[in-house]
Amino acid sequence: MSAANLKPALEAGLRELGLNLSEAQVDQLLAYQDLIAKWNKVYNLTAVRDPQEMLTHHLLDSLAAIPPLLRQIGAQPGFAAGPPQGETAPGLGEDQGPSRSWGSDPQSGGAGGAPIRLLDVGSGGGLPGVVIAITCPQIEVHCVDTVLKKATFIQQVAASLKLPNLRGIHARVESLKAEEGGGYDVVCSRAFASLVDFTTWSRAALKPGAVWMAMKGKHPVDELAVLPAEVSVFHVEQLKVPGLEAERCIVWLRPAVS
Repeated sequence: MSAANLKPALEAGLRELGLNLSEAQVDQLLAYQDLIAKWNKVYNLTAVRDPQEMLTHHLLDSLAAIPPLLRQIGAQPGFAAGPPQGETAPGLGEDQGPSRSWGSDPQSGGAGGAPIRLLDVGSGGGLPGVVIAITCPQIEVHCVDTVLKKATFIQQVAASLKLPNLRGIHARVESLKAEEGGGYDVVCSRAFASLVDFTTWSRAALKPGAVWMAMKGKHPVDELAVLPAEVSVFHVEQLKVPGLEAERCIVWLRPAVS
């Protein structure tokens, strides 16, 4: 079953999330799911095999994080920056709530014309990194994984879907250091590791003023309780994934001010 048959369900999910994507972006998302299914036969990228489950558990699950991400980085309305779930999308020029101050130019993404740089840690098959690259062309997305075949898959996706803002990196995240020119504005993960391990391993990759975005299932009370004083949690955001009853949330963190 081609993912193209799931287009109405994807479009319905996008409407529920308040995401206004182009026809080309919708087609890229579906083509990406087809690539996962194709490569999964050899590379074992995911345990989920059913196309409908892949749509809800992978695509829509990752898409649910897009509006919060874009509000956090201060993206402008009209560039896939949807409203909080359950609210009406604001018009151009209206306030979307708290945001970062990394520049207001949605074409460049960051201050001084530099694009926002996002690192997806332990990306595996590219979730949520590839979904972010498709829906947010103004964000430069790097997906890092210690497994070569998974990083190779990301590179193949970038080439197949013509995504110049997407790159797969075969490395340990600890080796990516901001002081060596490889810093990121957002470092994210999805069901990757404990919050302690995630923040410890990826801290060197943060630019000054950067944040961590940890996608989790249930509110991770136990993980939050053991975070070191050097890590500050500034928001835990509940997500509602269309077609999925399971609990989801984003834990937003930043290095604590000493």
